[in-house]
Amino acid sequence: MGREEWLKRLRAKGQRAAQAPPQERAVDAPEPGSPVPAARHRPPPATAVPWGVRVAAEAGWRLLVIAATLWVLVQAISAVRVLVLAFVASLLITALLQSTVARLHRHGVSQGLATAITALLGFALLGLVGWFVVWQVMTNLAELSSRLQDGIEDAKRWLLNSPFHVTEAQIDDLTRMLRDGIGSSREQLADAGLQGVTVVLELLTGSLLALFSTLFLLYDGPRIWRWSLKFAPAPARPALAGAGPRAWDTLTAYVHGTLIVAFIDAVCIGLGIYILGVPLAVPLAVVVFAGAFIPLVGAVVSGLLAVVVAFVANGVFTALLVLIIVLGVQQLEGHILQPFILGRAVRVHPLAVIFSVTAGGLVAGIGGAVVAVPLVAVANTVAGYLLNRPAEPQPGTAGPGRRADGP
Repeated sequence: MGREEWLKRLRAKGQRAAQAPPQERAVDAPEPGSPVPAARHRPPPATAVPWGVRVAAEAGWRLLVIAATLWVLVQAISAVRVLVLAFVASLLITALLQSTVARLHRHGVSQGLATAITALLGFALLGLVGWFVVWQVMTNLAELSSRLQDGIEDAKRWLLNSPFHVTEAQIDDLTRMLRDGIGSSREQLADAGLQGVTVVLELLTGSLLALFSTLFLLYDGPRIWRWSLKFAPAPARPALAGAGPRAWDTLTAYVHGTLIVAFIDAVCIGLGIYILGVPLAVPLAVVVFAGAFIPLVGAVVSGLLAVVVAFVANGVFTALLVLIIVLGVQQLEGHILQPFILGRAVRVHPLAVIFSVTAGGLVAGIGGAVVAVPLVAVANTVAGYLLNRPAEPQPGTAGPGRRADGP
């Protein structure tokens, strides 16, 4: 192909491209003499991300902020758990005793004198119960020790005559291994003793803090609540002021209802094990009463303790009878007492109870397990009130039954 023929074909191709419609022309082949087109506009990178991914990212970093805030809050509570538990315990005691103070005040007794009388009677009653439990334990300790020895001998004879073919030499070897294990764990036992001393000191400190906090809350609770509202932002104060009394009513109903349920549990189980001849019936009833303040978990643990004492002291048949009594009382509590006495206002789902008790126990031990459920019940009441609370009319807008320009 010659040069002239090649140039002729190139000119023909350019003419055909110039005569073609605009939509058929190549984008990257501008007309001769025309300016170079600008680069094609690209959208921002954020708009190229799918909508679902953007929503997940927005929710993800907010959840991370909430998780970090909760972690810091848990660490702060753990650092001052004695103070927090003492204050919460004082709130529970105040919710229990405030009705007595109010009743005395309505009959003409001054607020200070009514607080002093109620506190003295309440703590005196608590001290008498503690002294009676210790006295019962010390009185029945010798009998329980002798029954424990008899129970061990009975278990040994049963193992020797059982179809498991256990020999006396094997039982002696097991006893010697247990004795050697306890002897080699003296350092761990010493550390446990030191930890026990620390727990006792923390318990005494928390008891004193709870005592003083209870006195001040009984005497000047409403004024303390109004003073604490000043630390909240001004727009949130009306909502908090409305949620506070409802939360306090829920806490009071929970404490009173749980006290009645615990008393019924202790009386029923205590009478049952007393009739069966199990020693330490009164101390075990007190343990059941205290355990009832930890829903579900506390009742199971205190009931198992009564079963173990019955097994050691009276044998397998009595332990089975005690187990039947404990299970029957727990069914009565779960299906009749709690729904009837506590009511729907303070009821919490069993799954929430398990999670809250576990979380409270992990954060603050037994004290955290005790106060976890009432805190969840109060939080449930507050959240329900805030979610169902009618919105406040904004300035310049007409509220229900009211004009915007005047009352």
